[in-house]
Amino acid sequence: MVKIKYFTEEGLKKLKDELHQLKTKGRADIANQIAEARDKGDLSENAEYDAAKDAQGLHELKISKLEESISNARVIDESEINTDKVSILSKVKITNVTLNKEFEYTIVSEEESDLQSGKISVQSPIGKGLLGKKKGEEVTIFVPSGELRFKILDISL
Repeated sequence: MVKIKYFTEEGLKKLKDELHQLKTKGRADIANQIAEARDKGDLSENAEYDAAKDAQGLHELKISKLEESISNARVIDESEINTDKVSILSKVKITNVTLNKEFEYTIVSEEESDLQSGKISVQSPIGKGLLGKKKGEEVTIFVPSGELRFKILDISL
């Protein structure tokens, strides 16, 4: 089953740039590590060689996963986003009812999430809990630490 992932143009560009870096500089660096380890003698007892080959396998796996994400990627057209309810790319201003504290998050794909920049994943408990809700609604969201209650103050792009 193909899992479509939605990205902003900026987010997809970051993925493509990372993939390019991994395929060029990353592969070259690992090839150098393998060559250096090979030059140290008997490969059957060479821990450095084994570690370099393991690193190569992990590197290729990461490249493969990025290629899959990019091949299943769809860029979101912001002009088609409805701000009547929370959806991916919505900027949501909420208040934690218990703490009476306001937060503002942008709902993004899992790969683009960055809590430091206020971007939360659509797959996170809070992201999932806010999806489809409207301005003024109160929502109870279950997170690993318990239950949180939020009121949606505003939805924008």
